Amino acid sequence: MMSRTNKTRLFIYLAIFILVMLIGTFGFSLIEKLSLIDAAYFTMVTIATVGYGDISPATATGKGLAIFLIFAGVGTFVSLLANATEIFIERRDNQIRLQKLQMVIGLFFSEAGTELMRFFVAADCHREELEQVLNLDDNWNARSYQTALKKLDRHLYKVEVEKIDIDKLRAFIGEQSQLLVRLIESPYMLEHESFTDLLIAVMHLKEELQHRKGIEVLPESDNDHLCGDIRRAYSQLVFQWLLYVQHLQKNYPFLFSLTLRTNPFDRGASIVVR
Repeated sequence: MMSRTNKTRLFIYLAIFILVMLIGTFGFSLIEKLSLIDAAYFTMVTIATVGYGDISPATATGKGLAIFLIFAGVGTFVSLLANATEIFIERRDNQIRLQKLQMVIGLFFSEAGTELMRFFVAADCHREELEQVLNLDDNWNARSYQTALKKLDRHLYKVEVEKIDIDKLRAFIGEQSQLLVRLIESPYMLEHESFTDLLIAVMHLKEELQHRKGIEVLPESDNDHLCGDIRRAYSQLVFQWLLYVQHLQKNYPFLFSLTLRTNPFDRGASIVVR
């Protein structure tokens, strides 16, 4: 998306350019007795510094208006073109950054995110509700995703820690430490604040688990604290995963097909194409 500053600047330059064109068109029409078409044509070639010479002002007032258009219009015209070019380049660069960002997000879910969700959804007290919301298929559209995202906001993400194999979870997140660090260091993360928050939540959970050898002897207060850390990472994982799936369906159907066959919220999902 174009920056707000560039968009505002483009609107201002365009408004000034239109105003100068109107002044020149009606001015030359009245002063030089030209038709509106000829007056607009002469105004345009003057502002664009083309100057074919086929039409020229015959009166002193007309020459004064031409001088005004040269000073006021040429600068505005050049600025308008420069700003439009800058916005085009910025939009193209943003598209490239967005593509690279989606590649980074895809790497995270491929290597760690999807497996983490499997750990959490298995211990979700309201798993059935989440499975109904995320019953993905090829017929999903933009409205389907928006409806699902709203439902995800209301989901409780209540996880029973005792149902999670903490040792396996600790080992798995520990194995992903270098990946998480590399993702955090990626300059593309600056473009996606909410995904950065997800990475921070996962890294914090990793640190919490590494400092605990087991959960069997933890007091209830500490168990609740650990549940809160898991809930934070879990809820952000699911939300960002669904956004990523929507991106895949729109841009990469073959990756979307794989996602459907590895959907952590579909107990009947199978990698085998049937």
